[in-house]
Amino acid sequence: METVRVAFRDECARLDGILGAVDETDLDRPTRCPPWSVRDLIAHVSTGAGRLVEMLAAPAPPRAEVDAAGYFGIAKFAPQVDAARIDSARREARRPADAAAVAAAFSAAWRGTDAAVAAAPPGRLVRTRHGDAMTLTDFLVTRVVEVGVHGLDLAEGLGRPPWLTPTAARVVADLLTGGRPVPAAFGGDPLTLIVKATGRAPLTAGERAEVAAAGLRHLSFAA
Repeated sequence: METVRVAFRDECARLDGILGAVDETDLDRPTRCPPWSVRDLIAHVSTGAGRLVEMLAAPAPPRAEVDAAGYFGIAKFAPQVDAARIDSARREARRPADAAAVAAAFSAAWRGTDAAVAAAPPGRLVRTRHGDAMTLTDFLVTRVVEVGVHGLDLAEGLGRPPWLTPTAARVVADLLTGGRPVPAAFGGDPLTLIVKATGRAPLTAGERAEVAAAGLRHLSFAA
């Protein structure tokens, strides 16, 4: 848990700093997650980063049924679910009117989650909005994935170098590889693996073959 919590805090704090320098023009930029603009994507990330506050206020399920990899299953990302998520983010994005409010909303969301996680007892279980019963640690891994991978999308939309933190990169890479070392085709670099394995850059034929041979997990979630 502590490793994952540090990764969540590090990645959110890094994005916090980036958003402090974002202006109104930046918010209206398109992203590679159409039809979301930068503003829409930040709203989606803020909602995801803050989701554990409500989950930890609800009763714990009796047992865990899904792990972090299983959370990113194809069924929950069916077209109708994606459509609802897209519309929700766009509605939420219209609430903070300016760049300072957008940044403040994200900061409040992730800090609320961090405080709720700190107060949770060891071994706490949670139920997701999809109905999945998970360990708190596994669900927090999915938050690192959401903030980290969508951070790559925001970096691209803002025209900036990727800012994925080493702690978050390690957590996401371990989820993709099942805890095994990053395949040699990616130079042993977690960032390269994450960018390519999540479809943010094309795989070469050699990389595709190594992904198949290594049995890397495929995570199905909104681009």
